Amino acid sequence: MSRQTPAAVAMTRRGFLAASVLGGAALVACSRPIPAGAPSGTIGPDAIAAAESARPHSGKTVTARLAPGVADLDLGGTKAHTLAYNNQLPGPLIRANVGDEIAVTVDNGLDHASSVHWHGLALRNDMDGAAPAVRNIESGSSFTYRFSSPYPGTYWAHPHTGLDTDYGLYVPVIIDDPAEPGRYDAEWIVMLDDWTSGVGTSPEEIFRGLRSMGKGGGSMPGMPGMGGMGSMPGVPGVGGAGASDLLGGDGGDVSYPYYIINGRIPAAATTFTAKPGRRIRIRIINAAADTAFRVALAGHRMTVTHTDGFPVVPTDVDALLLGMGERYDVVVTAGDGVFPLVASAEGKNAVARALLSTGAGSAPDAGFRPPQLTGRVGTVDTFTATPEVQLSTDSDLALQARLSGTMMQYDWKINGRAYDQTVPLTVHQGQHATLAFTNETMMWHPMHLHGHTFQVIRADGSAGPRKDTVVVKPMQTVTVRLLADNPGIWMLHCHNGYHMDAGMMTTLNYTG
Repeated sequence: MSRQTPAAVAMTRRGFLAASVLGGAALVACSRPIPAGAPSGTIGPDAIAAAESARPHSGKTVTARLAPGVADLDLGGTKAHTLAYNNQLPGPLIRANVGDEIAVTVDNGLDHASSVHWHGLALRNDMDGAAPAVRNIESGSSFTYRFSSPYPGTYWAHPHTGLDTDYGLYVPVIIDDPAEPGRYDAEWIVMLDDWTSGVGTSPEEIFRGLRSMGKGGGSMPGMPGMGGMGSMPGVPGVGGAGASDLLGGDGGDVSYPYYIINGRIPAAATTFTAKPGRRIRIRIINAAADTAFRVALAGHRMTVTHTDGFPVVPTDVDALLLGMGERYDVVVTAGDGVFPLVASAEGKNAVARALLSTGAGSAPDAGFRPPQLTGRVGTVDTFTATPEVQLSTDSDLALQARLSGTMMQYDWKINGRAYDQTVPLTVHQGQHATLAFTNETMMWHPMHLHGHTFQVIRADGSAGPRKDTVVVKPMQTVTVRLLADNPGIWMLHCHNGYHMDAGMMTTLNYTG
């Protein structure tokens, strides 16, 4: 499949401002090279096998099959020729209990190498789905990922190959704890996304535009909307990007034709049906490439119970901010009627939505924004991990990840180096480390560490939530604690798909 689609590239205000300066570089290939500075690894398979054997094992195996390939999807009256798993969006739910062996066979029907990364899961390194820990799956080949999860929670899976992060290749992954008491009557899985594939400019064209805008100034030929900061002619639903106080600046690099929930545009929203008075657990996953969402359920307050799979002290909010890769679990008591769940694309003047229906009534207009969006908005600083999942305050190692780069050059780096020249961070098995993300840029970055969770430490030194993805605002430092208990070579990167492909990625390597 040729992944080039005609239409207007939709850049935000920062992209326009970058048009008058020099910069840019070649498009990163789908299969990223192993960085020049990265060792092949001093932790062998025995250490990885030992870590796996220490995890709980139920003796049960859960099997699934994923087939990434070309798909023609109906987004709700809008058709998209794109890439997806099993010809559906989102892909099929993968669900298991803590300790179950999960065996997922991937039959790669794409025209390029691919992988499946199990985002947030503390699984064995050689099954993480990200090179160099595990090889990508070549076109026409199959591979079976086998692993278990020691922790329950809301997770997801997606490729870790080039710009495949901005297509329809993602699935929800739920790990249940059989011992967890059921405090809800129904469950609603909500996957948020920003969408261009097959309906607007392709991700590859967008990336080339971002990398090349510094080369020649002015608007880009054949790409309407690049010459100004207002709406983008010919691209339905796209407006000029705005500022976001919650993110410390602009919303993102790209304005999209659509923002969707569970594969549907706002005008054709999916509906979740329940009875009034029922307690509903909503598992919210941000699968977008470039968009943070502010999420609210009209007429309801949400009680936040988990973030990135780990429990927090239950906290009531009116809305939630989710950066790319983040997940939040909330519980609501359903009212009587029809209520839109609205995900406002932060700084982008557009929404995604789904509907909760418990009785008679009709949904408001597709662009409706409930007042809850401007109420108490939960962010990472709002929440505290419950006592049983807090990490030790001990620290015998201090790690630093300096985030640098500019929109003008579109050259995103960690510790002054792009990924192909990275110098890995290193730890020893069993160390208690602090990791400081210091953002030296004027953009926000959702930073994600594979194979581990960390505990966020607030600016005042108090303990925040356990997470694997955290938003780092411009000119801000976010410090986290982690326990080095999962040996291997692990990716550490910005979860903005375009920043990651431009170089904002390194590895955390265990050494002997």
